Amino acid sequence: MANTPQSKKRARQNQRRQDVNKARRSRIRTFLRIVEEAIASGNQSAAATALKVAQPELARGVTKGVIHKNTLARKMSRLSARVKALTA
Repeated sequence: MANTPQSKKRARQNQRRQDVNKARRSRIRTFLRIVEEAIASGNQSAAATALKVAQPELARGVTKGVIHKNTLARKMSRLSARVKALTA
């Protein structure tokens, strides 16, 4: 356990950051789930709209350091391809 005042403060700060990051990660997962459900429904316009709404939220996760930028790029690429495939 933390003994020095500095280490106690760091422990408090780390806990706060963990809580914030956990909330952000959960929010990102929720947006991804909404897109996945729209794709599963087969409605191309709904899926495209859900993807468009999710994109800024996912990008915010990158800027806040919750997810890596290449992870975002991979997820967006795959989701976009799946949404595009609904029209075919």
